[in-house]
Amino acid sequence: MVEFFKKHSLGSTILLLAALLLLIFLLLPQAASAAAPQQHKDFPQGVSAANPGSDLWREIRQRDLPVEGITQVQGVDSGVLINSQGDRWARFRIDNPVSYTPAILLAVIAIIVLFYALRGKVGIEGGLSGRMVKRFTDYERVVHWTLAIVFLFLAITGLVLLLGRTLLIPLFGHHVFSLLASASKEGHNLFGPIFLVSLIMMLLSFARRNIYEKGDLTWLLKGGGFIGKGHVSGGFFNMGEKSWYWIVILVGLAISVSGLILVSPNLGQGRVIMAISHVVHVFGAIVLIAISLGHMYMGSIGTEGSMEAMKSGYVDINWVEAHHDRWARQVKENDEILSAEEFARLHGRKPESPDTATGKS
Repeated sequence: MVEFFKKHSLGSTILLLAALLLLIFLLLPQAASAAAPQQHKDFPQGVSAANPGSDLWREIRQRDLPVEGITQVQGVDSGVLINSQGDRWARFRIDNPVSYTPAILLAVIAIIVLFYALRGKVGIEGGLSGRMVKRFTDYERVVHWTLAIVFLFLAITGLVLLLGRTLLIPLFGHHVFSLLASASKEGHNLFGPIFLVSLIMMLLSFARRNIYEKGDLTWLLKGGGFIGKGHVSGGFFNMGEKSWYWIVILVGLAISVSGLILVSPNLGQGRVIMAISHVVHVFGAIVLIAISLGHMYMGSIGTEGSMEAMKSGYVDINWVEAHHDRWARQVKENDEILSAEEFARLHGRKPESPDTATGKS
């Protein structure tokens, strides 16, 4: 174990430890569920206390009468005395998103860890040169970080609401869970509209550069360079980045619209619309969370030089040539490359001497 930490960088160690903690987080609900007492078939939520009126209401629900009756109360579904589909919906929610979400996220984490163990960090041939090219404006970086931070907050609070019952109650008890679940619900509802606004800003800021063009299909067929030999050509954004962008926009819009429906139950939609919106919201969120794990890995410690784009807005010219050669030709033709000294002065830093840059004393 000591040899492992000596051979790997601090960033690699932190990533593996974080993956291990998340692995434990996702496995605990399954262990808690396995240890929980068997649920009664008539009470999928685990409520087993006897209700004196249960038999009466069960008889009413099973009578051969129309589902909706006549009432003076005006409103959607107000004539439905008992929602006979409620138990089915509760079982569906427990048997599907609650059960499958940990397995999906665990599989993604396992793939990332395996990829890192086998491939390691994707490096740049010849290393980084220190000569930089402007990739994103300050406004574009603010839009990206706003969307990313809000999404992470919504993902965490959403997972607490989805999986917290089986995870947190065994660990902290009902009282702590109720406080955390209530705070997560309020925070989730509050930041949801901010996610929609930042998503629209992302659409307006990056849509033009994410239109598919000639050469993108070749990138996809070669798996971004991992299948076959030879360099895979890419423009300002490659096929993988463009596809991720449109997944975020389209699935994000679906999540946002369904979320607005769920937090506005009095706008005229019935239980069926609410149930469909819940399915779209949960499964859409699972898709985004799963793919975003890979995106965060490749954009940080997974690929040499990638993180700089969202830290300073600039990227190394060697990184550009390795991943976006068509764009590299444009910046060279337009003379947009800054020397290491110019980049340092631009950011208020003292330029490094040649000996310092190469690590000589």
